[in-house]
Amino acid sequence: MAKSNAERSEKAAAKRKSRGEVEVRFHTLPATRQALAELMAWSGIEETGEAITLMIHHLHGLGPGGALPLLTPPRHEITVSPSVARKLQQFSQREAGRITHD
Repeated sequence: MAKSNAERSEKAAAKRKSRGEVEVRFHTLPATRQALAELMAWSGIEETGEAITLMIHHLHGLGPGGALPLLTPPRHEITVSPSVARKLQQFSQREAGRITHD
């Protein structure tokens, strides 16, 4: 006798629970989804979960020395040109003068 959908779902849920499996969800921007799609295409992987699982395990296999540089988020450097610094200084001095007169 064939199992019903409910029976199959119940069995699958019990198997996930016994394995300690949990669902992990996260939101991504279009550029991240595109990068993941390209990685999956390059490797011939069709399931997102499989791709992410493999990336996590391979990254972990690199150890701290190999993984940490890849997990360091890029930081934007802010540099102020001399002319902008001069204008900010002038503005600051004008504001300081205005405040003391008030």
